[in-house]
Amino acid sequence: MATLVSVYELVSDTSNVVRSLKARGFDDLTTYSPAPFPELEEAEDPTPSKVRVLTLIGGLVGVVTGFGIQIWMSMDWPIKIAGKNFAAIPPMWIIGFELTILFGGILTVIGLIAFGGLYPRKLDEHYSPRFSGDEFGVVVNCSDRDVAEVEALMRGNNAKEVKLHG
Repeated sequence: MATLVSVYELVSDTSNVVRSLKARGFDDLTTYSPAPFPELEEAEDPTPSKVRVLTLIGGLVGVVTGFGIQIWMSMDWPIKIAGKNFAAIPPMWIIGFELTILFGGILTVIGLIAFGGLYPRKLDEHYSPRFSGDEFGVVVNCSDRDVAEVEALMRGNNAKEVKLHG
């Protein structure tokens, strides 16, 4: 198994080479960029993140919990204030909203840690500090027979340099 590391100056060249590699069936790749760029993220993985599902679940659990706790407490300890029903919904919106935001935020952080890889880990051996400065990197793992094709594809998309590792 060979690993090719290429360096690019422009995000457009990087996203073009990622699209080309994915179109040819090379899915085992990693990109490095100095900042998040939507076109690079879209080229890398066009499917939406799973984190937003957890945010929705957290928000729904929060609103149900907020209203449920208040209705339960008002039925358990009924105090009639200003002629309102025991379980009057309008005054409960604030607590329902706050718990929606709280639970949604907590599950979003958990989703980012679980799905986004935001846990502490060792840097990849192919990472270079210049990828955090002003250059972009693409690392592709491919079989030995595909090295020439991948290298030609990388150089055809304005790669500054292409290195072969292992």
